Amino acid sequence: MNISTLNTCIGKLWLEADKKYLRRISFLPLEGNNISTPVLELAKQELEEYTNGKRQFFTVPILAKGSPFQEKIWSCLQRIPYGKVWTYRQLAEAAEYPSAFRAAGNANHANPLPIIIPCHRVINSNGDIGGYGGGREIKQKLLNLEAFVTF
Repeated sequence: MNISTLNTCIGKLWLEADKKYLRRISFLPLEGNNISTPVLELAKQELEEYTNGKRQFFTVPILAKGSPFQEKIWSCLQRIPYGKVWTYRQLAEAAEYPSAFRAAGNANHANPLPIIIPCHRVINSNGDIGGYGGGREIKQKLLNLEAFVTF
């Protein structure tokens, strides 16, 4: 896999891609070949535009592999509009597993492409922002970036 890094207003991101797809975004260092590819360059451009408030949708080709349940949850995450939030319960209901909100949260945590698959847009039913793989501070920054104010 090919690796590249990007410094943003929310911190440093590590990106991993094969020849066709962006496969992973991490808030922690990744190992691989530090080689620039068209997919990585497009991902960096789009993530930079997003973190600068100039992009709401991503076009970089992605491939997220997980269990069928995880992939269904990740697909539902992509339906949450920019600047909006869902609860974990709403996410589970959208995936047609209404009682599996805890499992939906676990699938959220396993998301290999945070930001692009916007798991940061899911909050607790009580309005608390909940956890985030990159940390609550980064999650709050992403929500603020999208002009969402927690209650």
